[in-house]
Amino acid sequence: MNARQGFIGQSVKRREDARFLTGTGRYTDDITLPGQTYGYFLRSPYAHATLKRVDTEAAKAAPGVLGVFTGEHFKDVGGLPCGWLINSIDGTPMKEPKHPILADGKVRYVGDRIALVVAETLEQAKEAAQLIDVEFDELPAVVDPVDAQSAKAALHTESPDNRCYQWQIGDAAGTEAAIKSAAHVTTLTFRNNRLIPNAIEPRAANASYDRAGDSYTLYVSNQNPHVERLLMCAFVLGIPEHKMRVVAPDVGGGFGSKIFLYGEETALVWASKKINRPIKWTAERSESFLSDAHGRDHATTAQLALDEDGKFLALKVDTTANLGAYLSTFSSCVPTILYATLLAGQYTTPKISATVTAVFTNTAPVDAYRGAGRPEATYVVERIVETAARELGMDPGEIRRKNYIHEFPYASPVGLTYDIGDYDATLNRAEQLADVKGFPARQKASEAKGLKRGIGYSAYIEACGIAPSSVAGALGARAGLFEAGEVRVHPTGKVTVFTGSHAHGQGHETTFAQVVADKLGIPMEDIEIEHGDTSKVLFGMGTYGSRSLAVGGTAIVKALDKVIAKGKKIAAHLLEAADTDIEFEGGQFKVAGTDKAVPFASVALTAYVPHNFPHDKLEPGLNENAFYDPSNFTYPAGTYICEVEVDPATGATRIDKFTACDDFGNVVNPMIVEGQVHGGLAQGIGQALLEHGVYDKETGQLLTGSYMDYAMPRADDLPEFTVETVKGTPCTHNPLGVKGCGEAGAIGSPPALINAICHALGVKDVPMPASPYNVWQAIKNNR
Repeated sequence: MNARQGFIGQSVKRREDARFLTGTGRYTDDITLPGQTYGYFLRSPYAHATLKRVDTEAAKAAPGVLGVFTGEHFKDVGGLPCGWLINSIDGTPMKEPKHPILADGKVRYVGDRIALVVAETLEQAKEAAQLIDVEFDELPAVVDPVDAQSAKAALHTESPDNRCYQWQIGDAAGTEAAIKSAAHVTTLTFRNNRLIPNAIEPRAANASYDRAGDSYTLYVSNQNPHVERLLMCAFVLGIPEHKMRVVAPDVGGGFGSKIFLYGEETALVWASKKINRPIKWTAERSESFLSDAHGRDHATTAQLALDEDGKFLALKVDTTANLGAYLSTFSSCVPTILYATLLAGQYTTPKISATVTAVFTNTAPVDAYRGAGRPEATYVVERIVETAARELGMDPGEIRRKNYIHEFPYASPVGLTYDIGDYDATLNRAEQLADVKGFPARQKASEAKGLKRGIGYSAYIEACGIAPSSVAGALGARAGLFEAGEVRVHPTGKVTVFTGSHAHGQGHETTFAQVVADKLGIPMEDIEIEHGDTSKVLFGMGTYGSRSLAVGGTAIVKALDKVIAKGKKIAAHLLEAADTDIEFEGGQFKVAGTDKAVPFASVALTAYVPHNFPHDKLEPGLNENAFYDPSNFTYPAGTYICEVEVDPATGATRIDKFTACDDFGNVVNPMIVEGQVHGGLAQGIGQALLEHGVYDKETGQLLTGSYMDYAMPRADDLPEFTVETVKGTPCTHNPLGVKGCGEAGAIGSPPALINAICHALGVKDVPMPASPYNVWQAIKNNR
């Protein structure tokens, strides 16, 4: 493509796919270091037990074993930190029991780490682990968050009632008063089911210690290597940060589960110094099911108050959130800051109140999973809005139009200020594409076949581009949420860009290159994007919360602005003009109002030949960096409409049509955006129809610990999606005008699908996942 045509808005093919499709990607498990050894973790078979004895002598004497480490070795090491402080209603800080690297005398969930065995081969490490003699004193287990506060045994002495915090936002008294005086109140009680992330590449790490430099290198499948380094060094192991290099090479998906600092890689780093050899660990899929941070798992009751015309008056939400056995890196903010602040949705509901009780249970820690709080909030809002419409006999589109926000900026009752939006546009277009007017005829045709047909809406909004630091800090964040970018222009005019964002499937190497090519007017082939290595990249907060382009991309743009500003001064000297008269466009520096120009590459070369420009006023080189800390979140929004057929004899549900209309502001690469939405829809539909992480209530055993028991969506579970990005409302506070798109599909799709099933059956609720059994039970109970 000719650079002068512009790259933003073009569906440029993904540059990174060539290596992925040809098998030349380089993942953590592909890295084998000189003197490589292998680690294996012995894990708890019990959900809750005291470790009476851990005898490792036989394991230490086993062939090939180089070291066996238990919680005793980590007594003087910090626990895994939580990055967000939440205060309870009474002002007391949340309970923060230590999250040990290896179990500290007690195990608290099935899969909890007891010991690390390091050996010459993985097989030797596994065999030695079986020789460790562990004597357990089993304790009662609690897995259901609703039961946690009255459980027979507490997980942590710091929290005898298993409560981590009880948090509140909004106007509780005003909301209660509005509900009492309302003409109509809709009430729903439901669960947001537990999900188990399943990235195609499992978690992996390879840690090495260099005795000569007293330094460490960690290769790890992670979404934010700088944060990994910071947390591990500053809060756990006490390693000077400049003595630790973290490299996240190609990463095969994350969806949030690879944001966090885990005990496995931390233990490997610590142990690598003890044996003075590199240690590699790659999770087996069964380990991933047990130990990767899970998602969702809320129990909620919501009430929506309306007047006689269907105008929303108040929304009250009470949620009990399952945190699992320990606080994970960002777990505390997911059911609070990332959840309750979005309960206004797209609506002008004047009074909103939410109370969140977060509890510990004998289950794997729960943290951010694609959407992180926003899917849970959208599910609350869009399920109760649709239910209210059905109860009042109103059209689900019209009840939304009646209550939409139309004036911006809009300050919601739960702490956010939406900068811009056009919710009618996405709703109107979705209804057109879904052919809502033709639904009655299709419903009649289904009835003729003995099937039930339903249609369901979901009008989501999310706060993403996770930042700004000032807002996040006021809400309890213990770190800044800015991003960094560096643009290094080489003497030949070629460019290397270093970004603190991280790519693990999103296509950043393409979209970032498009932004740079568009800004500099040079071919994309002349641009290289580097990420994921703390020894190369200035700094970075990583990729999560749909922040990469809005925050990371803007940091790059700010660095590019500095490059161009310096380039103008050099060009002014070459063109014998004042730098205020120099314009930059289409890859050329020009003297305004003349045909005098010099190309970008010539200016780049001149920057490295000091005697050709006023070096007494300018430093040589053309290398600039920038940090960007946005003033607000971005607020993508959209409308999804789902149409289903249900077989009342079996409860089987077939999605016939699914329409998604989104407003992502300005779009850099429409093809990549559409792919992100498709992937999100697949995950959201997976939650709504199939996926459910289930623990046995008595023993705490994970009953869905493999693909035999945990149903992932397949191609034949999904329809042909109709996806359209409407002419958007550009974000008002970043120069690209972009909003996040990576999580939208997973946020908006579950309520649309469940609303459609409820409409088909004429019932108030069907629990997620809407398996044939759950649907059949809903039909049976409604007879």
